[in-house]
Amino acid sequence: MQQLNGLDSAFLFMETPNAPMHFGSVAIFDPSTAPGGTVRFKRIIQTLKERAHLAPYLRQRLYEVPFNLDFPYWVRDESFDPEFHIRHVALPKPGDWRQLCIQVARLHSRALDRSRPLWELYVIEGLDNVAGIPKGCFAFISKTHHAAIDGKSSYDIASALCDPTPEIRQMAGGSDWESDKTPTLLELASMAHENNIKKPRRYLDFLRKTLASWESVADALANTNLKPATVPRTRFNRVLSQNRVFEGVTFPLEEIKKIKNSVGGTVNDAVLAICAGALRRYLLDKDELPKESLHSMCPISVRDPNSKSSAGNQVVSMAVPLHTDIVDPVERLKAICMSTHSAKVYTNAIDAKSMIEMADFIPTQLSALGARVAAENGLANFATPTVNTVITNVPGSQHPFYSNGALFVRGWGLGPSTDGNGLFHSIGSYCDELFIGVTCCRTMMPDPAFYAICLEESFEELKQ
Repeated sequence: MQQLNGLDSAFLFMETPNAPMHFGSVAIFDPSTAPGGTVRFKRIIQTLKERAHLAPYLRQRLYEVPFNLDFPYWVRDESFDPEFHIRHVALPKPGDWRQLCIQVARLHSRALDRSRPLWELYVIEGLDNVAGIPKGCFAFISKTHHAAIDGKSSYDIASALCDPTPEIRQMAGGSDWESDKTPTLLELASMAHENNIKKPRRYLDFLRKTLASWESVADALANTNLKPATVPRTRFNRVLSQNRVFEGVTFPLEEIKKIKNSVGGTVNDAVLAICAGALRRYLLDKDELPKESLHSMCPISVRDPNSKSSAGNQVVSMAVPLHTDIVDPVERLKAICMSTHSAKVYTNAIDAKSMIEMADFIPTQLSALGARVAAENGLANFATPTVNTVITNVPGSQHPFYSNGALFVRGWGLGPSTDGNGLFHSIGSYCDELFIGVTCCRTMMPDPAFYAICLEESFEELKQ
């Protein structure tokens, strides 16, 4: 049995009926490389059973402490039933991209069942008319609660579940797994009482340990151009509906590198500039572009590459101006490069581990109550936004990989929308391509295909 930390628990407390806090991916595979040219649904289930030990969250159930007196616990479930979590769907003819996007959005809109391990996997067949995709491909649509893993650990686990060649590897270690004794409500309450007694002492130790970090923050603020940001309100910064939209675009990675090299930036800078240009075009079309620059929240993984643990969240965030108030795309890109550099100086001044530990000292009852009150009263419609969107970049493999013998062709990420921040950009890469997956509330973005055009035009503008 393992207790969640404050950051992981926050994603549970933030969850509302209109804002489920899971993320996932759309991964398209070509079965022509598999034995016999097909992948059976039974084979997919069997492979997951054999490799479930590589991803502990697949067999862990959530147990919440009565009255939210403490953070919840992960308990290894004795009744692991992958057939409940893996579902089989087929698109009707013609099986085109628009049908796939609609199906993905519908699946992503529904919350996960907290009485089961917090994940689902959908196998979607019938992708026979998707441009750039071989006929006969199928897609994996994954959903995993954000309390269980972050984007980087999700990629690491997905890589472990796949193979570097079409040959299906045999995995050892699955028989070592043992279930936990199910805790009673009395036991959970007793452990919460003991933890809460110790918390003030731990908090004092935390303050002593992080004093130097806060001094570094003060120095960073004094030596950079960072100023309190004025974040404008947009259509993406309101209360959510229950419905989502999904869209995905693909760009040549080599062209992205040329764009970033032209100004001495990074791939992430170029991606931010593409998204900034798209947001500017989209809001101009709606006659809603603010005079002030839009801002993005950019999660940064601080996961130790040598760590054996893939569970939980190990991310910090930085807010970056997107400079949507600048007309010229090259000048906008240069301004973004300068802003990301300043934001990194500030973020690096704070010890990453300390930033994560800070969430452990937020009262659990206050967190849960605050999220509920904010949702019930629609506070996102009145509160000043802290950012306008999320843009997260998780670099992928530059080598082909396979699932059950089927070649991974391309894929896009799915992110959670929240009240006050409904637009999520998920960036990934594979071999020679870069992918931007867009998730948004449907009332905020009723025309996701138009936004995809805005992204493509923004890329072409920077490319030129």
